[in-house]
Amino acid sequence: MPSFSEKRVLPYAPDQLFDLVAAVDRYPEFLPWCIASRIRTRESFTDAEGHKRERMEADLVIGFKMIRERFTSKVELLRPHEVLVTDVTGPFEHLRNRWCFEPHPEGCLVDFEVDFKFRSRLLDNVMGALFGEATRRMVKAFEARAADLYGREPLHRGQAPRPAEP
Repeated sequence: MPSFSEKRVLPYAPDQLFDLVAAVDRYPEFLPWCIASRIRTRESFTDAEGHKRERMEADLVIGFKMIRERFTSKVELLRPHEVLVTDVTGPFEHLRNRWCFEPHPEGCLVDFEVDFKFRSRLLDNVMGALFGEATRRMVKAFEARAADLYGREPLHRGQAPRPAEP
């Protein structure tokens, strides 16, 4: 099962990066291979530890050359610390994608993890071979989107994060 993880510090506030990742319906605007997305349901709830969370079900259509797949995922949000994505229906035997956002003196420490396995052995072999590059491009796309929304200049120690541009 392919897996990938990456940690990096970005010059943005955790809530800014959280909002960017949580905006699943905006993914086609900037995410490579994301052709369409929509949020099917959204609800708020309190978890067993008493934390307020949101949960949504989202449909995504991903396309690459001759391959086009639609899937539904469950997205759990613990604002502004974590976004957890798991598969509900679609081509995956298993999908788990986790983003964590922690305050850092230079902005935000982003911890990203993803692992998956397709039901189809052929699709798993094809996508597994491209997985590392695809995941790196996806992380770079989120980073570029943050720069577009919040500015490209790094924060300086003690500087307040920039608001999102309209």
